[in-house]
Amino acid sequence: QVQLMVSGGGLVQTGGSLRLSCAASRSSFTIDAMGWYRQAPGKERELVAAIASGDTISYADSVKGRFTISRGNAKNTVDLQMNNLKPEDTAVYYCAADLGLTLHRDYTNGMDYWGRGTLVTVSS
Repeated sequence: QVQLMVSGGGLVQTGGSLRLSCAASRSSFTIDAMGWYRQAPGKERELVAAIASGDTISYADSVKGRFTISRGNAKNTVDLQMNNLKPEDTAVYYCAADLGLTLHRDYTNGMDYWGRGTLVTVSS
């Protein structure tokens, strides 16, 4: 079992920045990929950014150039630096981790483990 602890989030004005951090508990499992998802009111959950083994990174088109995902050296932490935030970025953000047991897994559909959501509110 992998537990994910999330910190960060809050209220920021349009154009501001926030940083989300996520740390995975120590376990006997090796984490292959980590990512951030978000779910806005009335909308489906979407993948914001993911970083996999070999530091392969993907972003949602809506956040490219504004958000940066990074992973710690121990590979069990992941941060999301969010710059130039827009009201449409308002959502509950979730950290997730994947063990990489499924080949060619499409992370848009989710990962193995989830952290608690943290609310990001961008005021106009």
